[in-house]
Amino acid sequence: MPLVCVCSPKGGVGKTTMAANLAWSLARAGSKVLAIDFDVQNALRLHFGVPLQDGRGFVARSDEQADWSQSILTTGGNIFVLPYGEVTEEQRERFEYKLGSDPHFLKRGLDTVLHYPGLVIVADFPPGPGPALKAMQQLADMHLVVMLADTASVSLLPQIENNRMIGQPLNNKHGHYFVLNQSDNRRNISREVTEFMHQRLGDNLLGVVHRDESVTEANASQQSIYDFSPASAAAFDIELVAKRVANLLGIQVGKGEVQAPIRSHY
Repeated sequence: MPLVCVCSPKGGVGKTTMAANLAWSLARAGSKVLAIDFDVQNALRLHFGVPLQDGRGFVARSDEQADWSQSILTTGGNIFVLPYGEVTEEQRERFEYKLGSDPHFLKRGLDTVLHYPGLVIVADFPPGPGPALKAMQQLADMHLVVMLADTASVSLLPQIENNRMIGQPLNNKHGHYFVLNQSDNRRNISREVTEFMHQRLGDNLLGVVHRDESVTEANASQQSIYDFSPASAAAFDIELVAKRVANLLGIQVGKGEVQAPIRSHY
């Protein structure tokens, strides 16, 4: 049960889009994939065709359901989604309080999916530090940090390198890696930042995703980049990242068939 956390020290870097297309890429390779949203914006579901008006999710029901798998939605194929859901401010605060105060709260909620054979989990987190990201540190197999090819992202590297995101290393299993998003060869600063990141991060930079308008258009149509524009530069770049993630975690591509269907309520 590999669990990949997708996070970033800043917002607006395309983190949720990266998490969604990573899930799509792993599913296309044959894995059963569960995409989990820990961001109150509740946007991850939209990348998988869940209607905008569908506000179901696990956070609002976490008071009454210890097993969060009962809130899983199926999208067809190999992908399942566990949305954050539409919640009140009181529900959000209560959920985050439990994440921070009960060390077993997260594990209890995810226990069913954590033990599901052959399942790959991709979890999307809000930008910056937060109780969900900190609580997940004990369960995650890898953290994927999304940055932009700009100077703001360079200035935020110390937050990761000096363990300021959660007060300790993000991951003690396979470690944390970076993806540089929206690199634009037409802009000098973008080329320079991309080169700097290659030199600074070395093998910890899993991939560079080039700026591609197909990504924005795919998001608007609630499709993966592979369905919308499979020959695009971004599709190639993200698939390469997914292959490297699979290799690091020992995910056997083409082995996605499991013994029983995931329970879902979509």
